Amino acid sequence: MKKLFLCLLVSWQFVSTIAQPPATPDKIYGELFRDVQLSKVFPDGKTFVDCVPKRNPKHIVADYLQQKGAAKFDLQQFVQNNFELPPPPPQFNYITQEKDVTAHIKNLWAVLRRDPDTVVIGSSLLALPNPYIVPGGRFREIYYWDSYFTMLGLQASGEGELMENMIKNFAWMIEIYGHIPNGNRSYYLSRSQPPFFALMVDLLADIKGDSILLTYMPALEKEYEFWMDGSAKLKTGQAFRRVVKLNDTLVLNRYWDDYAFPRQESYKEDVETAQRSGRNKKEMYTHLRAGAESGIDFSSRWFKDKKSLTSINVTDMVPVDLNSLLYFLETVLSQAKFIAHDSKASADYARKAERRRLAIDKYCWNKTLKYYTDYNFRTRKTSDIVTPAGMYPFCVFTRNPDYMSLLARQAAEQVKSKLLQPGGVTASPFNTGQQWDAPNGWAPLEWMTIWGLDRCGQRELARDIAERWVKLNVDVYKRTGKLMEKYNVVDLNAEAGGGEYPGQDGFGWTNGVLLALINKYGLPK
Repeated sequence: MKKLFLCLLVSWQFVSTIAQPPATPDKIYGELFRDVQLSKVFPDGKTFVDCVPKRNPKHIVADYLQQKGAAKFDLQQFVQNNFELPPPPPQFNYITQEKDVTAHIKNLWAVLRRDPDTVVIGSSLLALPNPYIVPGGRFREIYYWDSYFTMLGLQASGEGELMENMIKNFAWMIEIYGHIPNGNRSYYLSRSQPPFFALMVDLLADIKGDSILLTYMPALEKEYEFWMDGSAKLKTGQAFRRVVKLNDTLVLNRYWDDYAFPRQESYKEDVETAQRSGRNKKEMYTHLRAGAESGIDFSSRWFKDKKSLTSINVTDMVPVDLNSLLYFLETVLSQAKFIAHDSKASADYARKAERRRLAIDKYCWNKTLKYYTDYNFRTRKTSDIVTPAGMYPFCVFTRNPDYMSLLARQAAEQVKSKLLQPGGVTASPFNTGQQWDAPNGWAPLEWMTIWGLDRCGQRELARDIAERWVKLNVDVYKRTGKLMEKYNVVDLNAEAGGGEYPGQDGFGWTNGVLLALINKYGLPK
């Protein structure tokens, strides 16, 4: 009994240590943090916030404040002396030997896999208890919405155990932090990402049966509470955190971030963007951070003028993709409650889902375009920007299949005229220099577009897009030996670009979607 007590005590202390979210790098290092980021010691602002201190951070800060005024002080050398820099991505050391891209992807799972973390004092990493897959490149941690698309490939590779370990990690973070953060870093804790957790659990249920919904029901409910926080107290026209009340009965959601200062990992970029905008800086930082929560960071989809990041306006928008995902979460919770023999709760979630579906149809269906777009609740206008986000309802809505098929026929015309290119669909029709605009295509957006079209009767177009995307991915792999984060779908010989950092390779969600599409359509590889 004494040994058992000691084991339980050690286990409790370990969990308690992990469960305390570490302070963010800007709080830990203060003036040192700001000086490093604003002076561009590293080309990528994410490098410093991922560094690990070689000694007590308080001592590092004290020494910095004492030494920084010296005539020959070298900030870069000071950082090198006091911090362990993030290791180079392991895939850079991986020599591509496979001619078959599917064999390459299956071998890459081991390269992108991370074992359970240990707590390191002063590190921004939120230690996770189970193995997981990282995207690759500068993305050294697990990312929320990326992981669903990575899991599509893990499922195709027979890696069900690794899938479940990743889902366990997300359930663990919901329990500890109250939500799934953008990624497992302290500086990501103020925001989440598109809520794909219910879709992940549904994917696991395909392997292990619907009883798995009961296992993760508490986590699903807690995530739902996070997204709906404050909804009960709202009056018509009001917004609070991630909820917006549109009329007496309809509440929809928006993207949000609880902080109104520059993102730690993009500090210099955010400061400069806010300065260029001439707008209220706190307002700008809130919009930039909400854009990061959307995963679509950044795109003309969020710009008032459809051109410039300085006109970003995320928190005024009710996004169609976000609300479609929350509709799916409500339907999964209804199903889970039914399995748990709680018919009252099951019916309640079903009613919530139906109300949300009606609201999405009312506010997000653009009658002129005949396509789902975002809704600006401040101006009370539906956006006229066609993006793949408008395909999410076709992936998840469960009612009125004939009606959805009719809408899908109409939506398919917009996809063909505004988004379809030789290599797949673009993230938007506009070329602004942002990474989530033309000419770029992204694996998650290709998947959701293909899935929505296929599910609602537009199978020929769905297959056409899949074939274009797979061919582009395979051709780039044969030329370079790499699978990329994003692709130029307009000029098939050019690289994708735009955004705050160079293109990354690895790459988790590209691998997952590519393997799933090759398997689904029996495409050449």
